Amino acid sequence: MNEINQALVTTFGYVAVAVSVIVALSVAGIEFTNLAIIAGALSVGIGFGLQTIVNNFVCGLILLFERPVKVGDIIQLGSQWATIRDIGLRATVIQTFDRSDIVVPNSDLITNQLTNWTLREPMARFRIEFGVAYGSDKETVRAAALEAANRIDYIVHNMPSRPVEVWLTNFGESALVFQLLAWVSKAGVRRPERVRSAVL
Repeated sequence: MNEINQALVTTFGYVAVAVSVIVALSVAGIEFTNLAIIAGALSVGIGFGLQTIVNNFVCGLILLFERPVKVGDIIQLGSQWATIRDIGLRATVIQTFDRSDIVVPNSDLITNQLTNWTLREPMARFRIEFGVAYGSDKETVRAAALEAANRIDYIVHNMPSRPVEVWLTNFGESALVFQLLAWVSKAGVRRPERVRSAVL
């Protein structure tokens, strides 16, 4: 709700500035027909120059009103995992798990494929792949993987609707490939590599 209010205040601020400029020009006695001719001549050049800025501005409005992402969401943009820190009209600030701030043009968040891990669900299911030697007892592997998952605090336990599962998914060149499927808390989603490392 605060973000919507902020979007409305920002939008009305731009409208108020535009109206003030028009009123000031009218009071100064400037003919709007002359301005229209000048504006028409400049619009083509300015349009090309401001195309990217306008695109990011429109995308910023889409982000603020449709809210495909919001402050605090954990996203994956390409190979980069990050937390949304601030959504502006031109760009969005994201913070990586290494605490680096990245300024991303809003058009990148709208036009590129983006994974929002916490849009409607604070938890996420991780698929952690591992391999064991051929000839290993599959039930022993499964029991060992479940025991490992049970020791990880970030993994959600005791939720019958979201159990930890172990699947045999492939026969590799030198190993049987398994996946551990586990629901991870929001704190764990913020630390994906730490969770994977702890499980492995």
